[in-house]
Amino acid sequence: MNDLLPLELLHRGKVREVYRVDENRLLLVASDRVSAFDVILPQPIPRKGEVLTQLTAWWLNRMPDQVDDHYLSVDPKVIRAAVPTLQDVDGWERRATLVHRTDPLPVECVVRGYVSGSAWKEYKTSGTLAGEPLPEGLSESEQLAQPIFSPATKATTGHDENIPFEGVVARVGVETAERLRTLSFLIYGSGADFAATKGIILADTKFEFGVDCDGRLLLIDEVLTPDSSRFWPAEAYAPGRGQPSLDKQPIRDWLDTVEGWNRTAPGPDLPPEVVRETTDRYLEIFHRLTGVHLDDYDAGPGRSS
Repeated sequence: MNDLLPLELLHRGKVREVYRVDENRLLLVASDRVSAFDVILPQPIPRKGEVLTQLTAWWLNRMPDQVDDHYLSVDPKVIRAAVPTLQDVDGWERRATLVHRTDPLPVECVVRGYVSGSAWKEYKTSGTLAGEPLPEGLSESEQLAQPIFSPATKATTGHDENIPFEGVVARVGVETAERLRTLSFLIYGSGADFAATKGIILADTKFEFGVDCDGRLLLIDEVLTPDSSRFWPAEAYAPGRGQPSLDKQPIRDWLDTVEGWNRTAPGPDLPPEVVRETTDRYLEIFHRLTGVHLDDYDAGPGRSS
């Protein structure tokens, strides 16, 4: 989507733009852009930004009481009242979130309940994750005896890198690092338990946190979405192989068949059928988790503070 010109653009990520509303509030706008292997692809995925925004709002309205977050509202009426200059701007409705402004912490808080993705690649090579040993004899996609906290750096370019817990301590201090780990386990456990009631496995997920002007540690950014999590249909789960996932897997699968692309920009054009299938995956995970079709979902007015 185009820049919301009445607002100051603070940051453009692979998917989101972050705009300044005032000293204490931001507007996050999720686009339909899609990336794979850290490359933004030419074709957007229709409704992807709406799914990420509304699903995050749905989860944040169900967070455990111990978790504070930055969420204020996704309601267009509330946002227009807070940001009158958006009255005549189109394209942001249902993909924009009004939030408290924070200073983001420089780590990704990843929780893994299953050994998959980059964790499986490292384990196959060395039997470790971020240099720390895992039990011997694990197979791909196998459930771990207990979820593990597997933090990572927040790379501005290239790939995030897994780091040990001591790496978090070095960046944010012992007290904050322990709080991040505790909150991450709590949110993952709550999300995994709920997803299981819907026939979905939450294999792993990542969270981000920030500190607001009052010094509060807040959960920020997207939460338990198909862009930040691996959601597997429980009915298809079988350890010992990769799993079908309810996210942009159709894009990854198709890219694996493209000859001559070295996983650097520019990315190849996506076929229309791959775009449609990917949109369907995003809509499916929204419906399976919430029990509501995206067009029928209303997150409500949000919070006043």
